[in-house]
Amino acid sequence: MKATRWFAALLIPVGPAAVAVLRYVLPYNTTDDATEVVRKVAEHQQAQSAVVWLGFVASMTLVPAVLFVARVAFREAPRLTSAAVLLMVPGYLSLGWLAASDATVLFAVRHGLSLADAAATYDSLHPAVLAAEAVFVVGHVLGTVLLGCALLRSSSVPRWAAVAVLVSQPLHFVAAVIVSSHELDLAAWGLNAMGFVAVSVAILRMRDDDWGLATSAPVGRPLRTASV
Repeated sequence: MKATRWFAALLIPVGPAAVAVLRYVLPYNTTDDATEVVRKVAEHQQAQSAVVWLGFVASMTLVPAVLFVARVAFREAPRLTSAAVLLMVPGYLSLGWLAASDATVLFAVRHGLSLADAAATYDSLHPAVLAAEAVFVVGHVLGTVLLGCALLRSSSVPRWAAVAVLVSQPLHFVAAVIVSSHELDLAAWGLNAMGFVAVSVAILRMRDDDWGLATSAPVGRPLRTASV
C-alpha cells in the first residue's frame, strides 16, 4: 500500500505541470484562426514539437491524477467529488484528440504543405475533434471548480491548496480565450499543479490503512496522518 501512495503522490502534479509548460511554450494563441496557427507553427516548430510531447504526457497522467485526488476528497464531499470526476475524466480523455491536432499541424508544415493547404487541413479535421474540444473545455473547467470546492470541504489539504485548484481553470479560461496571455496561463495551470502537490503531501502523510479506506471511511472520523 505504501508503494501505491508514493506512486499516486508522484503522479498527481505531473499532468497540470506539463500543461502549464505547454500553455507557456505554445507558439500560437487559442483564438488564432487556422492560417495564423499554421504560420506560427511553421516559425516555431521546436516549440510545437514540445507542445505535442507535453500533450502526450498530460493525456497519460491527468485522468489517474484526478482519480487519486478524488480519493482524498470523496470522504468528506462525496457528491461534489463524484460530479467533478464525471466532468473531468471525459474532459481529460478528450485531450489526446487536441494533441493529435497539434501533431497534424506540425506534420503539415514539416512535409512542405503550402500555408493554404495546411490551414485547410487544420480547419477541416474530423468533427470528433471539435466535439472533443467542447468536452475538454466544459469538463476540465467546471470539473476542476467542483473538485476545488470538494477539497475545501476536506480536512486533508490546506485551504490555500483547495482555493488554488478552484480558481486555476477559470483563470486558465480567461488567459486562453479572453486576454490571450501565455504567462497568465502558465500561472493558472501552475496554481493547479501547486494545489495537487498539496494533495500529494496529504497522501504521503496518510497511514496505509487510511489510504486504503480513503473512499469509505465514515464522515466525522478524521483520517490519521503519519510522518513519511
